[in-house]
Amino acid sequence: MATRTDAPTRREQILKEAARLFAERGFHGVGVDEIGAAVGISGPGLYRHFAGKDAMLAELLVGISGQLLTGAKQRLREAGGVAPEAVLDSLIEGHIDFALDDRPLITLHDRELDRLRDTDRKLVRQLQRQYVELWVEVVRGLYPDLAEPAARSAVHSVFGLLNSTPHLTRPGSLPGRTGTAELLHRMARGAFAAAGAR
Repeated sequence: MATRTDAPTRREQILKEAARLFAERGFHGVGVDEIGAAVGISGPGLYRHFAGKDAMLAELLVGISGQLLTGAKQRLREAGGVAPEAVLDSLIEGHIDFALDDRPLITLHDRELDRLRDTDRKLVRQLQRQYVELWVEVVRGLYPDLAEPAARSAVHSVFGLLNSTPHLTRPGSLPGRTGTAELLHRMARGAFAAAGAR
């Protein structure tokens, strides 16, 4: 979502507005007609793209988990032969882009994951575990004395830090996108350095 530069498709527009509305008012607080109105089509017209709200929610949550994993794998491929610090920096930058550009999906995941069908929820969890393990491998490459459980805890803690962006919405409370990204990056690297300084 955050890395695309071409115009979004109608389907992507629907998903973006659905994510925003679900995050603002909750899954059950939003009707199909409202989502349609947000993208300029009738509520029933949405059914040409999605079977219903449940399908939208599943595509949003499974989709972003898959995108994060795919993006991380791509960054690792591109970082072949690069210093471990640069590899970790690249992963952090990718997650910060998500955390700043797709804030409604963070809120949606926190509030609505349990509404997914079991198969979709299990798929989200599977993709997330793979994403975490990529990070754990990189962190342990940079801090080889850090035990695997501690590295995993550090990764989860950094995700908690980076995924706090939906709470940073007070006007004037942020130093702009660039400044916020730099601050989050410094804090993430500091957290990993603290975990590795044993």
